[in-house]
Amino acid sequence: QVQLVESGGGSVQPGDSLRLTCVASGSISSVYLMGWYRQAPGGQRDFVAQISRDGYVQIDDSLKGRFTISRGNAQNTVNLQMTALRPEDTAMYFCRADHVVPGRHFWGQGTQVTVSS
Repeated sequence: QVQLVESGGGSVQPGDSLRLTCVASGSISSVYLMGWYRQAPGGQRDFVAQISRDGYVQIDDSLKGRFTISRGNAQNTVNLQMTALRPEDTAMYFCRADHVVPGRHFWGQGTQVTVSS
């Protein structure tokens, strides 16, 4: 099992920045991919960004240039840096860890990001 805890969400104004952090614990040696998804009220959970164990990064095309993903100093930590935030970025942001066993993945509880003036 892998446990994920997100932090860093909050309420900000358009144009502001936020950094979300996800810390994994448990069987982290079995995790090869960590990433972020987001879900707006009434919407589906959408891919935001992910980073593999060896550092390969993928970011949703619509978010490139504003969002970046990186690993923290500890391999069990992943950060999502969000800049130039817009009201449409308002959502619950979830961390996800993909296990080496295909189809097996874990979710955190989410952290809320609200962008409004």
